[in-house]
Amino acid sequence: MLIGLVTFIILMGFTLGPRVGLTWPEKFVRDTVGFVQGVFYKPASYIAGFFEDVGELKEVREENERLKKAVAEYARESAEYHMIKNENEGLKDTLKFTQAQMERYEYEYRPANVLSVNQDPNNHTLVIDLGANDGVRMNMSVTSVDGMVGVISHVGNFTSTVKLLTTLDPQDAKRQQIAATASDKDTFGIIESFDKKTRMLKMTRIPEDDPIKKGDLIISSGSGGVIPRGMIIGTVDKVETGEFGLTKTATIRPAASFQDWKTLLVVFAPEEPKG
Repeated sequence: MLIGLVTFIILMGFTLGPRVGLTWPEKFVRDTVGFVQGVFYKPASYIAGFFEDVGELKEVREENERLKKAVAEYARESAEYHMIKNENEGLKDTLKFTQAQMERYEYEYRPANVLSVNQDPNNHTLVIDLGANDGVRMNMSVTSVDGMVGVISHVGNFTSTVKLLTTLDPQDAKRQQIAATASDKDTFGIIESFDKKTRMLKMTRIPEDDPIKKGDLIISSGSGGVIPRGMIIGTVDKVETGEFGLTKTATIRPAASFQDWKTLLVVFAPEEPKG
């Protein structure tokens, strides 16, 4: 026991006394502890980093979904904006047209949306969203901003069918002829047919001495009590001598395009007083 006590005191002296460096047992313990810490610390840091990356990935995915929705919403609103803008521009043009016409004639022009188009060449018609409940009647004229399109051939409560000028046929017993005149001179003729190949209207029964010429603007004369006067038909493309040399025949280029319509105008002319 005495020897052990002396040995303990000597060791305590070495430990508590001034030293320059560590003893080899202390170095061994320090290195061992550092190695063990490294072995456990690195995997633990990797695992912690993995779960942190998973959390960030989830946040990135959620943010990506939000951005996708925002882009889709922007695209939809952008398309809707351009559609409304184009419609607004079209209505502005229509308004200018109706104002100019109303200053000239006492007509009311009501916009109508085109619901469907029948492309049958023998029965080219379209359906609009105005009907009897809106005051539409048979044989009312329908026009675009550019020129006359056709006449109302059937009226329902909420919709109407429009027969186009392209269906004019001189062989049709029920054909709709249009009395026409040049806008700037005393002339007269009948628009009676449409050539499907040339896409031109034919104006006949023009007096031989009529001053009609190429480039003249042709409008409806109002004669006949069906088509109101002043409806723009088209412009003269050429003038030829008619049958037997007693009359002239003019080829008319239609003012209306007869395609890609979205909105048309129904012409509400004052009703003729019944006798």
